[in-house]
Amino acid sequence: MTPPTARKRTTPSSDVAGPTPLARRTAARIVEHIAAEGLSAGTRLVERALADQLKVSRSPVRQALRLLADEGVVAPAERGGYTVSLTGQALAEAPPAPSAEDDTEDAYLRIAADRLNGDLPDRVTENALARRYDLMPGQLAHILRRIAVEGWIERLPGYGWEFQPMLTSMESYQDSYRFRLPIEPAAILEPGFVVDRKALETVRAQQQRLVDGEIWDIGNAQLYDLNSRFHEVVMDCSHNSVFIDALRRVDRLRRLIEYRRSLQRDRAVVRCAEHVKIADLLLAGQRAEASAYLREHLSTVSKEKVDRPDT
Repeated sequence: MTPPTARKRTTPSSDVAGPTPLARRTAARIVEHIAAEGLSAGTRLVERALADQLKVSRSPVRQALRLLADEGVVAPAERGGYTVSLTGQALAEAPPAPSAEDDTEDAYLRIAADRLNGDLPDRVTENALARRYDLMPGQLAHILRRIAVEGWIERLPGYGWEFQPMLTSMESYQDSYRFRLPIEPAAILEPGFVVDRKALETVRAQQQRLVDGEIWDIGNAQLYDLNSRFHEVVMDCSHNSVFIDALRRVDRLRRLIEYRRSLQRDRAVVRCAEHVKIADLLLAGQRAEASAYLREHLSTVSKEKVDRPDT
């Protein structure tokens, strides 16, 4: 029996930063789909059909197909799109390796949980963190860069790291929503409010992709980033520097507790759909309606998150 042809590896044609974790997971699921359906070499892969089958938007499917093309699993078709290239044993060996972010996500969330629980001191060393979480130097460096960018740890002069203050109690967490409830709707009614159409359309598209299915393929940390970014873009349109700075500070403080209080995905989809509605109202120039809708949205989310039991 002739051994399968070696897969050709080329430089990825996607972004310089490399494929996202969602794209890699989608690529692995496409490989599973090809194997499960017994698709033969040359079978055309339809982007929209794959998105429907995998319950994700077309964007991660498009990225995944590019990744699989770089891996030799699929091949570009003459009239655009892709066709199946590998089958059988060669296909079984083809799924792409997890990304660095996938490798470190569990450790990142353990650090967040331990910090929230008070199990980590204010000051830590890299050696202590590496031993505690069984991390290689490169993995730890990736996590520390991420946490520093998010604003809940800072490097000390010369040696070590220091965690920054975060919300840890349910009382302070509830206070954060009580603060946001009057401030965010009021920002939309500020005299200097001007819609940044490009920024708002970008975050609206992100929220729509979550509604369309991407929400089922991301973790609590990424979901928090996308949702807080939506609210911050709306706030930025107010051009009120005090409001803008206040919301960003609150978002940084509540980050860790939000990981634990994140809504179940079926409820989170509803809230993301509400984000889309708020964006549509603003893009249509209906500021008063958007402000009222945002107030109702924040009130409902607050009740859902504060009142639900810990899991």
